[in-house]
Amino acid sequence: MASSSSLQPDGMGNHDQLTPLEKHVMFFDINKDGIIYPWETYLGFRKLGRNIFRSLLAAVLIHLVLSHKTRPGKWPSLLFPILIKNIKYGKHGSDSDAYDAEGRFVPEKFEEIFKKYAHKNANSLTADEVNELLKKNREPKYYFGWLNATTDWRLLYDLAKNKNGELTKEAVRAVYDGSLFEQMTMARENASKKSS
Repeated sequence: MASSSSLQPDGMGNHDQLTPLEKHVMFFDINKDGIIYPWETYLGFRKLGRNIFRSLLAAVLIHLVLSHKTRPGKWPSLLFPILIKNIKYGKHGSDSDAYDAEGRFVPEKFEEIFKKYAHKNANSLTADEVNELLKKNREPKYYFGWLNATTDWRLLYDLAKNKNGELTKEAVRAVYDGSLFEQMTMARENASKKSS
């Protein structure tokens, strides 16, 4: 019998078999049942150090946008769940395409982000460079995609920028491979222990 730590939600198998996009959202599945509810997203953002208002806003917006997309063929649910196994259906246009249609990481597209937009430092993006990336990746008249991409990148920049106000290549890579949120939570916990 497999240990409980090796089991993944909803029969998803070994953590190593999950797509990077699934790993990216697993952080928010607090009870590890394969379904993310708005209160779990709220708690995840609180663990990342976001205030009550930002955490609540993020939870509401994320679940309003993704719940129905990850539950194809089902009636809408007032609980607005997000099914991790179907998170690939939440992929939107006007993004960097660093995830493919199946939720797999595309290294070439990731590298392209920095080749095209990292002008000041080849290994990081400034706020202006993130804005340029967003503007250049817009699909014509696809406003929903613009809004989603802008929200994703601004949130990432806000969460992961360094003390110089730059979003490092390592941080962006970590968000795509699903490790950034765990890293940030551990860093916050360690800082809290040191200050105690």
